[in-house]
Amino acid sequence: MAVRTGLPRMTARVHIDLLLSEDGRRTAAELTRRLNVSAASVSVAVNYLVQHGYVRRERDPQRRRDIYVVDDEAWYHSIMIGSRETLGTARIAMTAAAEFGPDSPVGQRLARGGTFLERVIRDTMESADRWRHLLT
Repeated sequence: MAVRTGLPRMTARVHIDLLLSEDGRRTAAELTRRLNVSAASVSVAVNYLVQHGYVRRERDPQRRRDIYVVDDEAWYHSIMIGSRETLGTARIAMTAAAEFGPDSPVGQRLARGGTFLERVIRDTMESADRWRHLLT
């Protein structure tokens, strides 16, 4: 299921393992051992998950290693990060539309697409904010 939503296979495995862990926390060594994969594979997967808001890093000062955590608000953070990226795409489309001119077919197409993306994503962000309390 996670792969069908767009996650790379190894990233999906790491994400699911974190989701199914009792406390939502694992070290890289634990993930490597549990999934029987290389440390490099885990590192790439975790970096993707952190970048997209699914997971955060915490530092264990006693053992001097990172702990990867999926918390209750991971879904919210992921939606907000993806939404901000899509808003950037909408703004680029609208800027390009102005460059091509509002009367040109390209300008009209980019303006419509940019406006659509902006409105849908703003609705998504407002909805995520409105329903965020369900995660805590």
